[in-house]
Amino acid sequence: MATGHTDPQRRARILDATLDLIAEEGIARVSHRKIAARAGVPLGSMTYHFSGMDDLLREAFGRFTDHFVAVFDAHLSAPTDAGQVREAVADLVHALSEGSQRDLVLAQELYTLAARQPAYRELTHEWMRRSRVHLEKHFDPATARQLDALIEGLTLHRALATEPHDRALTLEAITRITRTDTRAP
Repeated sequence: MATGHTDPQRRARILDATLDLIAEEGIARVSHRKIAARAGVPLGSMTYHFSGMDDLLREAFGRFTDHFVAVFDAHLSAPTDAGQVREAVADLVHALSEGSQRDLVLAQELYTLAARQPAYRELTHEWMRRSRVHLEKHFDPATARQLDALIEGLTLHRALATEPHDRALTLEAITRITRTDTRAP
């Protein structure tokens, strides 16, 4: 059986398996045994790499939030003026709401966990802060905060609606919020 030294991807496989199982079954049904089986690692690897389920969940959700921030970065790093940023934010909302069902479920699982267990709020607060950093490159902090909340709300509404609203409505909502920004035209 391989050790962590000869299997450098073991930790990453455990984290990916954790997120996959949470997305498929919900956080309440995730166990060390299920994760180890999904990752294809010995059960003992779980305690070798992580001090417990909380440690594993924090790291797995940290990995997930890193992914989400990278999506923000991919959409918001290139635009240079307010009009381009508004278009990019609309693209972001539609990409998130039409994209991975796994990501939507994981975001809601993390929010629920953070609502129930304050220790996980650090992850959500850091995630929101990092997302707003991208928005604050283009808008004042108050507008960035409002826009961040709008992105999450519109994404969820579009993803769960039987008849999602169109891009024009998304862009109109973004424009309404950003129109009062002190730095945007």
